[in-house]
Amino acid sequence: MAVRAVVIEADGGSRGNPGPAGYGAVVRDPETGEVLAERSESIGTATNNVAEYRGLIAGLEAAAELGAAEVEARMDSKLVVEQMCGRWQIKHPGLRPLAAQAAGLVSRFTAVRFTWVPRERNRHADALANAAMDAAASGAAPASAGKAAAREATVVRATGTDPATTPASWEPRPTEEATRLILVRHGETERTVQKRYSGRGDVPLTERGRAQARATAARVAALAPSVAAVVSSPLSRCTATAEAVAAQVGNPPVRTDDDLIECDFGVWEGHTFAEVREGWAAELDAWLASTRVAPPKGESFVTVAERTGRAVDRLRSAYPGETVVVVSHVSPIKLVLRDALAAGDAFLHRLYLDTAGISVLDLYPDGGVAVRSVNDTSHLTDV
Repeated sequence: MAVRAVVIEADGGSRGNPGPAGYGAVVRDPETGEVLAERSESIGTATNNVAEYRGLIAGLEAAAELGAAEVEARMDSKLVVEQMCGRWQIKHPGLRPLAAQAAGLVSRFTAVRFTWVPRERNRHADALANAAMDAAASGAAPASAGKAAAREATVVRATGTDPATTPASWEPRPTEEATRLILVRHGETERTVQKRYSGRGDVPLTERGRAQARATAARVAALAPSVAAVVSSPLSRCTATAEAVAAQVGNPPVRTDDDLIECDFGVWEGHTFAEVREGWAAELDAWLASTRVAPPKGESFVTVAERTGRAVDRLRSAYPGETVVVVSHVSPIKLVLRDALAAGDAFLHRLYLDTAGISVLDLYPDGGVAVRSVNDTSHLTDV
C-alpha cells in the first residue's frame, strides 16, 4: 500500500575510515513513528562518507518502493546533508557518482527535505550500520533485528573494496582542508615505570615525566606553528602534560574530554601483567583474545573505541582545517591509530607507545585519513 509521506533515517560508517564499512536506513511513518522498512548492508572496505551516502541511497530506494511522494531524510552526517542541499561542493571524486545517484532518486519524489540530526537521534540507523560494519569486519552477513527488519531488510555479504568509491592512498589531498590531530601520550608516572596497569587511578607525573612534558611541548610547538585547541583526558597526568604543551603554543585553554580517559582496568588496576596472569589467568586470556571482553569490573576496548571515536568526530567537526593537540593515554591513542590505519585488533598488542610519544594524523572533510607519524620520541633523547 502506497504512503503519502515518510521519514528516512540513514547512517553509515567504517572501522578505520577507510575500513570495513556498512550502512543502515530506516523508513518511518511520520505520524506514528512506525517502521515501514529497514535496509542494511556491509559494503567491504570504504570510507565513512561513502557508507553514509550508501545509507541515504538505500533509504530513498526503500521510500520509492513504498510509493511515497514526500520524504524527509534525516542524517547525522553534516557533509552529506549539506552536499545534498547544494550548500557544500562535492570535492572528492569518489562521492560524486553516489551524490548523483541520490539526486536521481530525489527527482522521483514530489518533495524531499534533508535534515541534520544529532547522532543520539539517529540511533536506529546507527545500530543497523554498526551491525553491517561488524559483518564487514568478520566477512559474515549481519543479522536483521526486529519484525520490520525480517520483513524488509536487504542484507548483502561484504564484497571487498570498491575501487570506484575508495580513495587511493596516493591521491593528492589539499592539506589545508585537513583537521590535524597531534596525539600525545602523557609523561612518565610511577606506574608506567613499574609497568603496572594504570587506568582510572589519578597518578601524577614523576619529575622525569614533567621534564618529558616540557620536551614534548617544545616538539609540538616546532611541529605546529598554530594550534587551535589543546584537549586532554581529565586525569592529572594528562592535564599536566597538556598544560605544558599549551604554554608553548600560545596558551589556549586546556579543555578536558571524558571520552579521552584511559580504559578502566577494573580489579587489575595497579597490578603488573605478571600479577594479573597469576591471579586472573582465564580472564586475561579472554581479554587478550577479544576487544569485546572487559577486565573484571572494567571496560572493554570496544567501549573505549566507541567513546574515542565520538571524541575524534567532535574534533573533526569543531576544528575543520585546524590543528588540535590531544593528550591522552595508551589505550585511546592506540585505538584512534588502529582505526586511522584500518588495522585489525592485533595491532593493539603489537604497537608500543612510549610516555610522551607523539603521533600525528590528518582528517579530511571527505572522510580520508592520513597518518603522518607514530610514536615520535626524538624529542626525548636527553630526558
